[in-house]
Amino acid sequence: MASWAIVATVNAPVDQVLAFVAHHLTLHPARIRLYFDDPADPALTAIRPIAGVEAIACDLDHWQGQNGHRPDRHQERQSMNAQACYCDAREDWLLHIDVDEFLLPDRPVAEILRAVPRRRPILRVAPFEALHDPAVADDIFTARHFRQALAGPAHAEARAAVFGRYAELLPAGVLSHAIGKCFFRTGIADLRPWLHGARLNGERVPQGPASADLALLHFHAQDPVAWRARLPFRLARGAYVLKPELQTFLAAADGATIDAFYHHVQTATLEALALLRDRGLVIEATLNLRAKIAKMNGDTDGQ
Repeated sequence: MASWAIVATVNAPVDQVLAFVAHHLTLHPARIRLYFDDPADPALTAIRPIAGVEAIACDLDHWQGQNGHRPDRHQERQSMNAQACYCDAREDWLLHIDVDEFLLPDRPVAEILRAVPRRRPILRVAPFEALHDPAVADDIFTARHFRQALAGPAHAEARAAVFGRYAELLPAGVLSHAIGKCFFRTGIADLRPWLHGARLNGERVPQGPASADLALLHFHAQDPVAWRARLPFRLARGAYVLKPELQTFLAAADGATIDAFYHHVQTATLEALALLRDRGLVIEATLNLRAKIAKMNGDTDGQ
């Protein structure tokens, strides 16, 4: 079997970090390494006792050991931490994801990785964006339906049908990233992981096809209140900077216009789900995150 590990740079509420850890421990990675972007994060205390998890505070000493200073952009900090973890990885593969991303395999991850041809240095995992469903009970990261990224010419008709008048704002067919995230084969000299891929000897490694056996459930915008709260950052420095059509529209929109956009694009209405199911573009999953946290903490009633 192939061994594997997870690395993430986190800055999130304690319950979200615990949900991320509890879910992924059920998939049996050799270890999970979390870099805490805020060295005073209270989640550090909650995470450190958990077996199989390494918690690293990104304090002054941490960054001096990396490159002498803390990068301003969070994307650079994420990439640097992933590269540091890759360089001292003991496992066969390293997965770099975020705290709002949850791996969903069809079979044991170790089996999937063992079948990857030796010539492939990375394995891409396609993203499925969580939809808002007010009928689903709160589970920290709360969703039941996850929409495939409707990217490229092959999904042009689906984008028009699903997004309607907003289709031109979403040419990649997703609010966040359409590329997904990657497993990186370790032990390759001069391989440099980054957010959505890697470079080898200074050249970008071809992404290749996404795994047919893995999905990455991305809780980017399933909560309308949290999404609105994060919107100014995403427009100024985050995911929407690279989406000019969407950025321009949302930056100029009033509250009612933003609400109408969100309802149409991100809500799991009966109409939206029917369109997606007819095209095979949605998956359903119940993660039971609170139960997994309870079980991780030794509460046998929390199954």
